[in-house]
Amino acid sequence: MNSPTTDVGVEPPPACRNMEDTGLSKVMMRDILLKTMFRSNADTVGQLERALCLPTRVTQELIDNARDAGLLEAMGTLHATSGNEMAYRLSDQGKARALDALAQSEYYGAMPVPMHVYAKQVKRQSIRNIQITRKQLTEAMGHLILPPELLDHLGPAVGSGRSILMYGPPGNGKSSISNGIRDALGEKIYVPRAIEYSGQVITVYDPIVHSAAEDQVDDPLSLRRTSNAFDRRYVKCDRPTVITGGELSLDMLDLVYNKTARTYTAPLQLKSTGGVFIVDDLGRQAEPPQALINRWIVPLEEGKDILALQSGEKFEVPFDTLVIFSTNFHPNEIFDKAALRRIFFKIKIDGPSQENFLKIFALVAKKKGMKLDEAALVHLLKRKYPTIDNVYANYQPVFLIDQMIAICDFEGIPYKMSPELIDRAWANMFVKDETIIH
Repeated sequence: MNSPTTDVGVEPPPACRNMEDTGLSKVMMRDILLKTMFRSNADTVGQLERALCLPTRVTQELIDNARDAGLLEAMGTLHATSGNEMAYRLSDQGKARALDALAQSEYYGAMPVPMHVYAKQVKRQSIRNIQITRKQLTEAMGHLILPPELLDHLGPAVGSGRSILMYGPPGNGKSSISNGIRDALGEKIYVPRAIEYSGQVITVYDPIVHSAAEDQVDDPLSLRRTSNAFDRRYVKCDRPTVITGGELSLDMLDLVYNKTARTYTAPLQLKSTGGVFIVDDLGRQAEPPQALINRWIVPLEEGKDILALQSGEKFEVPFDTLVIFSTNFHPNEIFDKAALRRIFFKIKIDGPSQENFLKIFALVAKKKGMKLDEAALVHLLKRKYPTIDNVYANYQPVFLIDQMIAICDFEGIPYKMSPELIDRAWANMFVKDETIIH
């Protein structure tokens, strides 16, 4: 049964009690420890547990393991900032091993989460476990004036965690609705800093995509820390949102390999796991829309994606993302019937009615400090809109009022509406249909 969107509904990844709980090999953990000490100034248990994102007990176990192998040496409590903690340094053998490990991969710092362990956490916090109520969605869309029947369609679509295609004429808020859906997902989830597959490290956490919860950010100088409340290899974040537009290409959905560091960066859809992936302006990309949809067929239907390492080895990763496609084209123009079948919800976003247009116009005018004028509104509705068959769009109130404000600023007059200013603003909203003689 679905649970409401609250933090209580997401089970955190349990903290590791020993090295075995991490799911990583002792050799990999040891090498990351040595590389971290080689590349940073961390040399005490406290500094290393923060760098490696491990509990104190596990960090000490890892250090003892490396000492027993002759890779680390105890230095004693040599500096005041150590807080009387024992300091350690790499032995000559440890330095040699660190350099050898760095030649294989430059990755150091936070211990990665094995793929199979990460897959379990994805299930615990699945986007399909959320339940969006009408109230939550309405509040998230509070800045938009939408017809009730549109929310009737959007609510079940969002709550399903399945794919959504929003289509309709440009300028009617498809992008704003997508952002509103994102805001309705008020839950926090746990995003791994990095994941491990077949000895390879793939970095996932991205501060641009993932908004870390402030109450979980560790202060190294704080005496009271909550670092052991959950597995600190994860970062507690808002459900992520990735927004792409015309720049989206198929290769952006593949692993990114850094030849210098010999590490991988997760593709966009993996970073958006547990959240929302918005493909805006579908049909404006260099890749045909059909090709993009074909790339998503297996993930959308089976809940898993297929990625490939540099070696050519392919492997499965969880695909748990609410995918929202937004296009100004009619779906029949850009997709075949098989592709449309695989998109679970198809929702048309039309322009507003005259009544809703006036509501939007009044709200925008109030927000921007411009008083409504009856003569100007009558002129707009009776003279201007009939010239375009009374087709209203959500972007037009903002455009017209901003135009009138710019004219008032230029003329040095107070903000006001008038039929004359409506005419001047209207002239800038459309391109004249005329032949250009070269």
